[in-house]
Order: sequence, then structure tokens, then C-alpha cells
Amino acid sequence: MTQPIRLIALVLAAAFVALVGWASWRGDFGAEFGAITAMPWGRVSLIDLYLGFLIYAAFVWLLETDLKTRLLWIVPVFFLGNAWSLVWIAVRWPQILARLKNASAEPPSDAKS
Repeated sequence: MTQPIRLIALVLAAAFVALVGWASWRGDFGAEFGAITAMPWGRVSLIDLYLGFLIYAAFVWLLETDLKTRLLWIVPVFFLGNAWSLVWIAVRWPQILARLKNASAEPPSDAKS
């Protein structure tokens, strides 16, 4: 199960990078970003996007142990978008899966004895 998830994450990351490249080539980022931020739902969408980045950053902070590694995976997502988070998932999937399996084997911390 590990390999298909990793491959899917990398394919999605590559597809997203290609989409960003296409949009950069075809669109006017400044004008279009201005149009998006002028609309209420555009603002909501951007807040939702960056909230997702913060949630991703929290998970990375919890799973990575070294400060430099944490920053390597967290800082770029705010500039490169979810393509970067997909790369992290592809790289760290075995560790993520192992942590999830270990967590499901442990009783909840608020369980009464």
C-alpha cells in the first residue's frame, strides 16, 4: 500500500506544477489575484487555502523532529503550494503510516482505567 500512495502523491504534485506553469504562462497573476481578492468568495478561498497550509505545517511540526527539517518542509509550502505538501507526503508516507498504526494500537490518553 505504501508505493501506490507515494506514486499518486508525486503524480499529483507534478500535475499541479504543470498547472501552475500553464497558469503562469497564460494568465496575468497581478490582475487576476486582484480580481480574486476583490470578491468575498475569493477572500474566503484564499483564507481557506492558507488555513490548510497551517494545518499541514502543524502536522509537519509534529512528525519531524529536527528544526531545520521542519523549516525545510514548512516554509516553502506558503510559496509553492500543495505541490510541496504532496512531495512531503510521498517522501514521508512510510513514517506517517507507521505513526498512524502505532497510534491506533495505543489506548486513548483520556481513557479511564
